[in-house]
Formats: sequence, C-alpha cells, structure tokens
Amino acid sequence: MELQSWLPLLLQLGLMWPPWAQPEPRLRVFVVPHSHMDVGWLHTVQESMQAYVTNVYNSVVEALTLEKKRRFIAVEQEYFRLWWDGVASHWQKRKVHQLVAKGHLEFVLGGQVMHDEAVTHIDDQILQLTEGHGFLYETFGVRPQISWQVDPFGASSTTPTLFALAGFNAHVISRIDYNLKEAMQDNRQLQFVWRGSRSLSAEREIFTHVLDQFSYCSEGFNWDGEAIFPGPSLDGKYPSMEIPVTEDSIPDFTHLLGKRVLHKASWFQTAHILWPWGCDRQFFNASLQFANMDIVMDYINSEASEFGFSVEYATLGDYFRAVHSDQVAWQVRDHRDFLPYSSDMHHAWTGFYASRSGLKALARRASSLLYAGESMFTRYVLLAPHPYLDPAWGLQQLQQLRWAVSEVQHHDAITGTHVPNVGDMFVEHLSTGMQGVHKLMASIIQDRSPAHSGPEPGGHFAVVYNPLAWTVTTIITLTVDFPKVSITDESGLPVPAQAQRSKEMPSAYDLHVLTTIPGLSYRHYSIRPSRSSQEETGEPEPFVAKTTQFGGRLRRYGGQVGGSLVPVKNGCYIVFMDLDTNLMHSVWERQSNQKVYMTQQFMEYHANSDVWQGPVSDNYVFTPSGTAEPAWEAVRMEIVEGPLVTEIRQYFYREVNNSLPTFTIYSRLARGPQGSDGALLCHHIEQEYQVGPLELNREAILRTSTSLNTGRVLYSDNNGYQMQRRPYRNYKNNTIARNYYPMVQSAFIQDRRSRLVLLSDQAHGVSSQRNGQVEVMLHRRLWNNDKWALNNDLTLNDSSVVHPVLWLLLGSRTLTSDLHQRSGLALQHQPVVMLRETNDREHKAKADLRRVLLRLQHLYEVDQDPVLSRPVTVNLQSVLRGLGSVVSVEERSLTGTWDVSEMRRWTWSTRDPHGHRGNSSQPSPPPRGPEVTIYPKEIRTFFIHFQE
Repeated sequence: MELQSWLPLLLQLGLMWPPWAQPEPRLRVFVVPHSHMDVGWLHTVQESMQAYVTNVYNSVVEALTLEKKRRFIAVEQEYFRLWWDGVASHWQKRKVHQLVAKGHLEFVLGGQVMHDEAVTHIDDQILQLTEGHGFLYETFGVRPQISWQVDPFGASSTTPTLFALAGFNAHVISRIDYNLKEAMQDNRQLQFVWRGSRSLSAEREIFTHVLDQFSYCSEGFNWDGEAIFPGPSLDGKYPSMEIPVTEDSIPDFTHLLGKRVLHKASWFQTAHILWPWGCDRQFFNASLQFANMDIVMDYINSEASEFGFSVEYATLGDYFRAVHSDQVAWQVRDHRDFLPYSSDMHHAWTGFYASRSGLKALARRASSLLYAGESMFTRYVLLAPHPYLDPAWGLQQLQQLRWAVSEVQHHDAITGTHVPNVGDMFVEHLSTGMQGVHKLMASIIQDRSPAHSGPEPGGHFAVVYNPLAWTVTTIITLTVDFPKVSITDESGLPVPAQAQRSKEMPSAYDLHVLTTIPGLSYRHYSIRPSRSSQEETGEPEPFVAKTTQFGGRLRRYGGQVGGSLVPVKNGCYIVFMDLDTNLMHSVWERQSNQKVYMTQQFMEYHANSDVWQGPVSDNYVFTPSGTAEPAWEAVRMEIVEGPLVTEIRQYFYREVNNSLPTFTIYSRLARGPQGSDGALLCHHIEQEYQVGPLELNREAILRTSTSLNTGRVLYSDNNGYQMQRRPYRNYKNNTIARNYYPMVQSAFIQDRRSRLVLLSDQAHGVSSQRNGQVEVMLHRRLWNNDKWALNNDLTLNDSSVVHPVLWLLLGSRTLTSDLHQRSGLALQHQPVVMLRETNDREHKAKADLRRVLLRLQHLYEVDQDPVLSRPVTVNLQSVLRGLGSVVSVEERSLTGTWDVSEMRRWTWSTRDPHGHRGNSSQPSPPPRGPEVTIYPKEIRTFFIHFQE
C-alpha cells in the first residue's frame, strides 16, 4: 500500500541523517496496554477471577507503581468491582486511587460489561452503564469519557447517542463489515463524527474511531502467554509465551512493530497512531509484559529518527487529546448503523440474533421485572410509612437483579455465544435476582395491607401491578383447577372473566380476567371456587369458552385454497382462517377498511455440519445450505371462542403420523371496552409460539407472506430506540444471511396503503427475502465438527422448547405510527401478577430515600407523526406529586455522574456545515423550575430531591 506523503522521507528512501541534523519524528505512537476480559464466554466469572483476572489487577497495580511512564486502561467494571470488594488490600486500594488521580490508570467505557449492540435493549444498555459509572464516581470521583466497544459483533447507531448523553468525548469500535473496513482503510475514513440519531442535534454527535484490521490485539508482543484454567500456573510457565527481549531478539520485535506502525499510518489522517497492546486474558503477569516492552520502546525512542516514529505508553484519553488538538475537519456519518457484521464473504454474524432464544427471553423478563420492582419501590416505599419493610433490604433485592441484568448484556451473554455452563451461570444469577424482586414486591403489598385476609382454602388471592405510568386496560391470565369460580375485586364487585381448557395442562383451566389498572398502581383480585350454582347465589361465573375442532390438513403443493373461510373477529380486526389449509388466509383491518392477504408457516434453514464440506452455522454465524424449506407436513386447528378472548390454535406436525407438534401458533384477539382505554388491547393480534425441540442443524423461522407491495424493504429497530431502513441487497456470497438483521423490539413492512408491524418481547433475527414477506428466526439447534468449538464445548445443540411472543399490528401508517411505540411498551412492561404472600419482616429503615433518579424519553422521531412528534412540556412537580413535595430538580448526564451545567464535551470540526438533523432544536436548556420540555428522541436524566 502506498505510504502517505507526510511520512518521514528517511523511511521511504532508507536514508540516514547526520547526527547534527536529525529531525523530530513525525509519527507519534500511543501504546495503550489493556486486557480484554469477557464477563462469561468460555469460563464463568468465578473461574476467570481465579485463573487470571485477580492477577491482572494485582500485577498491573504493582507494575504501574514501579514505573511512572507505564499506563493501563480498565474496562469491565464487574470484574474490577469483584477484585476491589473481595481481593484488593488496603495498600492496593490506596495505590489505585493514586494511579487514577495521576491518569496512569484510566477507566474507559465504565459499564459493568462491554455490552452487545445488536440484541440488547436501550434500557438495559443504560442500566449497565449507570451501574458501572455510579461505582466509579462514588469510589474515585471519575467519569469515563472514552468508549471501548471493540468486540461486539457489529455496531448500533444507538450507542454513540447514549455515549454522547453520558458525557463521552470519543467512541471506539472495531467489528464492522470486512469490505467496508477495507474501503475505509484505503480512503483514510476510519475516523469520523457520528450523528447516531436523525432527530437529535449535533450536540449529540460523537467522534468515532474504527480500529483497523489489527483490531484490539497485538500479536507477537505477548510475553505472559495464554491464561490456563483453573490456573494460575505454579511454575510461571504458560502456553504461547513470546521469547524474551534480548540484544539478539530486539531487532525482530522492533521490525515487527515498525512494520505495523507504517501500515497504520497509511490508514489514518493524523500523525497520531493508536496501537492497542494486549488481547483476550492478557496482563496476568504485567511485570513480565512491561519489562519486555520497556526495552523495545526504549530502543525505538533512542533511534527515533531512524525509525521515523516515537513510542509512548498512553491511555485512550492521551491519544484522543492528541487527535483532537490537530483540529482536522472530519467527515460526518449519519444515523445508519454497522449491522449486520460479516468477517468475510462466507461468515455473516447474524446467527447470534436468535442463538439461545430461551436466555434472550429470560433476560428481557428479568429487565421488565426490575423496572416494575423499581417503580413499585419508588411509588410505595420512598416516602410512605413502611412499618414492616426495611427499605435497605429492598434496595439490596433490586441491586442483585440490577447486577444480573447488567451482566447478561455482555457481548457473549445475551448473544448466546457462550458455553453451556456459562449459560447456566447467567440463568442462575437472573433467576435468583428475580426471586428477590418478586419477594420485595410481595412484601410491599403486605407492608401496605398487613391485615388483609388471605384467600379461602382452594382459592387464590392475586395482586396485579401496572408498572407503566398510564392507565392500562388488558387481560391477565391465571391458571386454576376448575372452571366454576367466583372472581371479585378489592371492593367485592364481580370482574369480567373467561375460563377455558389450559393449552399447557389439559387438566387445568386458563382464567382470563379483564382488568383496568391506573398507572403505577395495583389491584386486588380474589378467586375462589363456586360452592353453588349461579342461580342460587346470584354471583356471575366466568364464561366457559367454546372450543371448535377442525380436522388435520396436509401441506398443499398446489390446488384450490380459500374456498372455505372462517372469520375470527374483535372490534378492530377480522382474521380469516382457510379451512382448506388450516392456515391464515387474510386480515381485514376495520378502521382503514383494508383487507391484506396474509399467510404464515414455519420453515427451516438446513445447516452444513462438516467444516470440510464448506462454511457452517454456529453460535455466531448463519450460513444456510440453501433457501428455507417447509418444516411441517400437516396442521391441525381449533378455535376457542369466548366473550373476552378468541384463540386460534394451530398445531404443525413435522410428520403426518407424529403425535406431538413441533410448532404451534396461539393467535389471540381480545375484546375490551370501546374508546381509548381499550385501543391497545383491540389493535393487536397476539401470537404466542411453541417451537421445538428442533432436529439437529435446523434454524427455524416463522415466515409471514402478505399481499403488501414492499419492494423487499424491511424496517427493524436499533435496540428499541429507533428504526432503520433495511433494503434487500444482493451479494456474491451468503445473500440470505447478510440480509438478516436484529429485531430487539420491533420490525415492519409496508406499502403505500398499509403497514404490518411486528412487536417482540425478546430479540430475534428478522429478514425480508421476498416482496411482501417478513420472516423471524425463532430458534436454532446446531452442531458441527470444528475442533476448536468441540474442544471448548462452544456448540449450539439447544434441544429446548421456546415460547416467544409477537404482537401483530396492521393498519394505515398513521394508525400504526400512533400505536407502535405505546404498544411496544405495553408488551415489554405487562402487568405483574403476584399471588399473595405473607411476610413477618420487621426492620427499621437504613437507607437515604430522599433523592430519585428520573429519566424522561420522547418516544417519537421528528417526522413520525404530525401530533405525537411535537415537543412535550412536563411539570415535574405536578407529575410527581404522588411521591411527595419536590424541593429541587437537578439535570444530570445519562448515567447520573455529571451535572449537565458542568459537562463540557469536546467539539470536533466537521466537513458538514449543517449542525442539526431533522427539525430538532439545540438540546433543551437545564430546567430553571419544575417544567421541562422534551424534544423528539431526547432522553433527559434528573435527580429529583424531595422534602424531608
């Protein structure tokens, strides 16, 4: 590759300068020592702590203390906090404070983990950043200002927006599409200013650095070797240790380093070169590492004019301050993301969008429960009397789940790219945390109504909590042993209900209950068996739904369909089922009076299992052997009809004579009150799927084919925050997989008249392979003979049965734009149902509960809706009146560590003279009173101080 003209002439011509005329070297190399420590991948957190993490921090602190010129960056706060709280001595803690104060040890990114960017939700990204940032600010008084997202499998445009809101000055990524990185290297475009949101102003942009083809590792400079498990080594010997630096070997090391520096210099616009030194599980013997590198660097600097560059240990802050000082006019990148990610033409990293589907579901359920627990705790414990409940204990339960939810956002956790025993660790941490928060919520109820009588023998006493801030009308489902029950609310009034045979347990009944719950409030329901008939007592009993069975139908290869249709309706939709096929035929949306032909079926991609026969699918990559094939031969249908819910049950059988279905769709249309209260309930078709167990090397999808003329354009979300347009692209290789995208919360297809929105309760892969089609990858089961994967047990032989849920919204663009965001929140934060528990706890409160962190987010883009996209003004004193008297409002950065009036982010010169996107104004000024205005897509964070 041609060297740039500003590189030292002596390097191009091999000339030697006379001693009295040696110029200053033009290139300045910043060597940034680091260790990439996965919070669960091939080993559990505790295994990693024992094998190498503890020694990383022990030896780094010692090495940095011995030599002032050395530097180190620390990233994952879960590991650092475990070391700090459980290992570090008083001397080590004192030294860390000194190293941090001097800038020799720098915390970058600062979250609990290096989170994945494809399948994580924005709420959970913010949570794990806030967890880590809060610890660092409280412990050291520092705030991370540089990101280090170097290993996630693709880069979302949500992330730069969040980091700008958190006060970051620069953002570092690495894994982007291979051909795009090559082009950016060739054109010296690896650095740019990224405006991640099209609705926010340039104040929310961030300088972004893409690591070059060498990424974050420095092969050839690893003197401490590879960590061993359970470790550490007793004799100090480790695999793959580089030979020590000696007089004989130093030319080899300096030549290798110089060669790479010249490559890097040709890919960037300034004379400042970032050289990450480290890799996975490095620096567990930092003294050995630094002792060797010291010699290499001292030698180069002693001959700097000959080499044409100088080298220095540095932090990321040192490097970016140097780049910023050059005042280059940088290219601007808009809100487009870097997804999907392909490492080469045969390996599209789109499989992990659906790997370990069960863990993805559990992670989101845990996140939603945490949100409910925090809002209930704030609403009912913060300032209210709590004679039996210890708030400090309550905060401990919330903290335990915060830690677990933060942990599972790691880029080898929620992605499903870990070994099975690490997955067990994530599940255990999440489950334990969820149990604690369930117990807390039950204790809050008990604390507020200790004298409330329990249920009668054989009955149930349920509490239903609405975690959203607005009144919700919805249907909750309880499982009971018999259909003849009496259900009443807290006032003793009967409640509309419907009983039907349980789809899970044939001997039990599902009891659907219509409920309306004010925001951040709960309702009591008593369910007891009816002892006598309705005529004798006058008490209404739940309507027992009527079930109609339809015979099995074989999969058709052609012929007449649609000759006999069965309508299933509510106030918003009529779904027509085709009795010739037992498949969906079409949906009529009443408000726009539009009928869309729509059919659904389960299909599977087949995967190669022999690495000698070609590329394989695995936890990470999706490499289908061909197009998807139907995964069923027969389908049976039944319709369960009642006054509240009508449920269509479709059972798909892999073989005609199979007794159990491999796939099931439960489609539900609900009927609720007319008007705005029942709008969200009416305007969606809920579909719950049962998928599995799969056959080996199958990747299961639900394909929905419609009459919409979409041009193969799909829209899918970035982390539940914003939508991205995804036009179908043709590639020379692997076109199917490279047209898959992550769907964290929503996706849609549309034409001029109608839009079909899919809302999800967990992350999936989504694609549009044909006009009018959208397919969702729901489950994967894979095995291959790759030796490395087998030796590390990194396979995806997932034989589980998963139960994902989608809500389908069909209608005009105006209607669906109105419903999309609110429905997504309603699905994510459904009411929490708790059976009554008693608790004898009685403690005194020990926690300071006078300050609350509050975030306000505008849900809509600037041009999404003529009304809903307008700025919104909120009077916090009025909104929070139920919590107490607001004394003051203090606006903070996203993670709460900056007072926004004191936050001064660096300004980067750009080639784009237009500083804003859309119609958004400058960021809102800090509040001078209780009223704050939120502009489209803004996220604003406040400390609310309440009166004693």
